[in-house]
Amino acid sequence: MAVPPALHELEAEVMDEMWRLERGTVRDVMEALNTRASKPRAYTTYMTIMTRLDAKGLLQRERQGKTDIYGPRLERDAYLEQRAQAEVQQILADYGDHALVNFARAMQTLDPARVRALRRLAARE
Repeated sequence: MAVPPALHELEAEVMDEMWRLERGTVRDVMEALNTRASKPRAYTTYMTIMTRLDAKGLLQRERQGKTDIYGPRLERDAYLEQRAQAEVQQILADYGDHALVNFARAMQTLDPARVRALRRLAARE
């Protein structure tokens, strides 16, 4: 898959729940998210979102009898890494050295332990 697409708010909520569940139905996601929502959403809303996420290549759908079982195609960390890389590349393309200067300034404000952790993370990838 190419760079996975950015998610709008409800897509992000659904993907967060799917990463938590690993596999589930539209009803599983709806029940989990609606228990935390100030305004519950309809089953058809979740069905539409999950169908779109399948079409975008973020969820995979498997038919079991009359029920569709969904699961994420990418692990959360892989998705976040690919999206972050694409966003940073776009920022650099748009702003060039100005972006790099601001990244460097931001790094200088971080706690030294966090900088060491980020260096270890960068070395792994």
